[in-house]
Amino acid sequence: MSIWIPIILAGLINYLTRLGSILIINPNKMNATTKQILNYVPSAVFPAIIFPSVFLDQDSNIIHFTDPKIIAFSVAFLVGIFTKNLIVTIENKKEKITEKKFKKEKLIS
Repeated sequence: MSIWIPIILAGLINYLTRLGSILIINPNKMNATTKQILNYVPSAVFPAIIFPSVFLDQDSNIIHFTDPKIIAFSVAFLVGIFTKNLIVTIENKKEKITEKKFKKEKLIS
């Protein structure tokens, strides 16, 4: 039970800091430059989260370019760039999901 207390506290602190920024910051009072700069935040944070898990091993050493993670990342990146389609990028050969089928399944469930 004692492990749950720090987990719950960390969750509450995380939630309250996010809620505070939502309640305090009024987007109508921001100038256009600030809004434009904030649009780049997700694009800057995503690589910072993903790249270390792809390009570094458990000892924080750079892995060789023939590692399966880098090959898979490279293929997914190229497919994503050329198709501009998330479903095609994460598609699994065993179960092919087309956009039409995906939308149909979303409407049914």
